[in-house]
Amino acid sequence: MASAQLHEIFATQDDAASAAGFAVASSLAGHAAPVLWLRTEGSERQGGRLHANGLNEMGLDVGSLVLAVVDDEASLLRAAADAARCKGLGTLLIESWGRAAGIDLTATRRLMLAAEASGVTILNLRIGAAPVPSAAATRWQVASCRSRTLEADAPGRPTFDIELLRRRGGQAGLRWRVEWDRDAYIFDQIAADGQSPGTEIDDSPPVSGAGISVVVDRTTADDAPSPLRRTG
Repeated sequence: MASAQLHEIFATQDDAASAAGFAVASSLAGHAAPVLWLRTEGSERQGGRLHANGLNEMGLDVGSLVLAVVDDEASLLRAAADAARCKGLGTLLIESWGRAAGIDLTATRRLMLAAEASGVTILNLRIGAAPVPSAAATRWQVASCRSRTLEADAPGRPTFDIELLRRRGGQAGLRWRVEWDRDAYIFDQIAADGQSPGTEIDDSPPVSGAGISVVVDRTTADDAPSPLRRTG
């Protein structure tokens, strides 16, 4: 995900927590703080309140997070439009549940233009929604999967199944299974159960600019090293 762009992250309602975790990790991978997280009261009811300890476990300093809960979708879009122009932000995370018809091609074009002008990276977190035409630079589908236990049966690192559904002007349809390394702020690519790392996963390096990390400096995005590190 290049910085100063709009990116979409889709997930089913069952995978909402994983999608939110992936969004947080992507922001951290690009060192794109502070983060403004916008959600509606409906999202708060359906998804539950954010848990500070859980965010800390992902590696996020909650002191760099501002959470804003608004009344409805219309208020969400107004707040997002204003925040997208704020050059003091690193990441704007917009969370919506269900169809959210107002987040359409016109609205996403405005957000993209604002992101390009301000340098803010916008992550549009869509829970329980079907993809529709938009101006997003990339579109991702995120699903949860079982993590690998560590020594002494300690809980494993957060693990995600991710698919690049769309990349504007580039290759899409690529899939990875990745773990989040909160100490190195990087995603490690791992093999699917019983498979080699190349199975059902693009075995070549990720397409330039289509990696998982949010690249802070857009001028170096095309030359950035692969944000995936293979393990397992």
